[in-house]
Amino acid sequence: ANPTGPAPKAVIAPHAGYIYSGPVAGSAYARLARDRNTIRRIVLLGPSHRVPFLGLAAPSVDFFETPLGRIPIDTDAIKGLAALPQVVVFDRAHDDEHSLEVHLPFLQVALDAFTLVPLAVGDATAVEVAEVLEALWGGPETRIVISSDLSHYLDYDTARRRDQATTHAIESLSYDAITTSDACGCYPIRGLLAVARKRGMHVETVDLRSSGDTAGPRSQVVGYGAYVLS
Repeated sequence: ANPTGPAPKAVIAPHAGYIYSGPVAGSAYARLARDRNTIRRIVLLGPSHRVPFLGLAAPSVDFFETPLGRIPIDTDAIKGLAALPQVVVFDRAHDDEHSLEVHLPFLQVALDAFTLVPLAVGDATAVEVAEVLEALWGGPETRIVISSDLSHYLDYDTARRRDQATTHAIESLSYDAITTSDACGCYPIRGLLAVARKRGMHVETVDLRSSGDTAGPRSQVVGYGAYVLS
């Protein structure tokens, strides 16, 4: 890890319970925190775990709230996405979705005041996600967070091999090589990597572990990776 480099434009970080994946996610947020004076908007994409739908779902609300306070939603940005047919306003996709909410306290601690564009990702192609990211790309005031865990419920050694292969695919921007069994956030990851490839971005792996390393048994683990893109 290069602790002195610029803060990344985008990060991929996990969304499990804090005792399991919190340290891994924290390593990505430590990088973003360097630009806390610059960052004013976070575009947050995570997979929908409970509600199946096509495309990307935005909420209709004006803010999200955690015990640390309220985060205003960038409602103008969401209105601006209305021209893209893959974006829908669909609150039910957000009602019970942990893949986005787990990241909010990290963001509130790492950054100063910011607005949020939270999008739950259903069944969407890399091109559909990439179009949305390009529309929201902005300048240094905007950063992107993709929420994803890696392999699920394999034994420790099998999971480590699988997650190392997924990490290689992420580092080489090989978005076609990543499947839903490699990463639950496969669809948002693919979209980000498609943009990263087009823009000639570089990926660095900051941390790669599993619940077998943090707080769980090794017979069935969930993999976690933290990646930064600049």
